[in-house]
Amino acid sequence: MLTLNYRDSRPIYGQIKDGLRRLIVTGALEPDEKLPSVRSMAMELAINPNTIQKAYGELEREGVIYSLKGRGSFVGSGIQELRMVQQQELIEQIFEISGELCELQVPQQEVCAVVQRAYEQEKGGLNP
Repeated sequence: MLTLNYRDSRPIYGQIKDGLRRLIVTGALEPDEKLPSVRSMAMELAINPNTIQKAYGELEREGVIYSLKGRGSFVGSGIQELRMVQQQELIEQIFEISGELCELQVPQQEVCAVVQRAYEQEKGGLNP
């Protein structure tokens, strides 16, 4: 389900939060689907349960998941809104990167070719 990168500069709870968000946005986890318990995920990832609880807590505050007392945590139903927000954030990143590449005088055709190649690799399930 999730993998951790101990060389990543992001904290572990942040990696868990981002990984779960990615699974939700891509549809790997459906609305109202039950998430693994804090204890089981902590055992699976071999980390402290408090780390999982922190990630779940932040996702709940953001409205990505919800909890039912005694039943566990579940994927929220506002996935479409989450997808739109994430899509907008990524498009803004493209604008920022494009501006930096323009300042470095990288030809537009080269930038477009790289973006197209990356998109096709992802779509085909290939990693660069």
